[in-house]
Amino acid sequence: MTSVRHQVFRAAFAALSAIGAPRWAGPAMRGLGAILMLHHVRPWVERAFAPPQNRLLEVTPECLDQALTLAAQAGYRFVGLDEIPSVLEAGRTEQPVLALTFDDGYRDNLEFALPVLRRHRASATVFITTGFADRSACLWWIDLENAVRNASSIRAQVGAETITAPAATPVEKVAAFELLYWKLRARPEAELRAVIANLRQEHGVDSRGAVERLCLDWDGVRQLAEDPLVTIGAHTLTHPMLRQHDTDFARREMAAARDAIQREIGRPVRHMAYPVGDKPSAGPREFRLARELGFRTAVTTRPGMLFPQHGAHLTALPRVSLNGLFQERAQLEALLSGIPFWLWNRGRLLNVD
Repeated sequence: MTSVRHQVFRAAFAALSAIGAPRWAGPAMRGLGAILMLHHVRPWVERAFAPPQNRLLEVTPECLDQALTLAAQAGYRFVGLDEIPSVLEAGRTEQPVLALTFDDGYRDNLEFALPVLRRHRASATVFITTGFADRSACLWWIDLENAVRNASSIRAQVGAETITAPAATPVEKVAAFELLYWKLRARPEAELRAVIANLRQEHGVDSRGAVERLCLDWDGVRQLAEDPLVTIGAHTLTHPMLRQHDTDFARREMAAARDAIQREIGRPVRHMAYPVGDKPSAGPREFRLARELGFRTAVTTRPGMLFPQHGAHLTALPRVSLNGLFQERAQLEALLSGIPFWLWNRGRLLNVD
């Protein structure tokens, strides 16, 4: 799905840029504004093997800076998530709003993203997976990448199928990663994690070391929380695809993560992001649980702009992904116009089922 989505968006960006569409797009497509979604913000380090499924999770500080500059030039007003419900309730705004969000809790959010936010006086919400902060959970998508990086060939049992793939060259590694990634994403999450755990052991992957290197610890989270531009939100305990689990498990992942963050930073946590956040990972049950647990807003990864109708679905809000596959000026302008999401959603304003 993600691969198809990005192919559609890339083609749309090229066509829209050719006709200058972002310059004439209006509120009908842009709506009241958007919630921007990011993960890593860090300087790009050239490497032979960089699978696109993980590459899309990082942008450069320069890209973020340009995106915020273009947003300001397009008339956007930077707001925090706390303001989004009132904007939606009003159903109108003199300026479209842009709320920034960062998922998972990476060290580079503090080191590289925060200086850009300060330069633009732009508020942001950073969603923390508590298992990353306390080093009890794994970044399975990074573990899979590192397993393929360390391997000369890959062999894995996925369901009834034995997957084998060469992985000696960068091209072979990308192909092996993509094959495994999409095969595993189509399986239950428990199987995905078990297969990756086996690959991790077989190919000498330091899972704990990856979390230590990439993710904020609690001291870093508290340092972020002290900045007046930053709000800390919840992103569950272990980063599961909640819709694949029973209700008690999903509720605990959401509530216990919120409670743990509140204890660590000493302030309320009002917002959450669903891990992975697409339709197979978060749906109506999760939206209801977030409401019942008292979250003011909760965000998905379903693409879209904000419209007054979202006021009745504050725990199922769409986001606009600012990612490493779309960092050119024309692509950023198209994202901010809202046109690609109107096309992707076929003119439908709500996607909450």
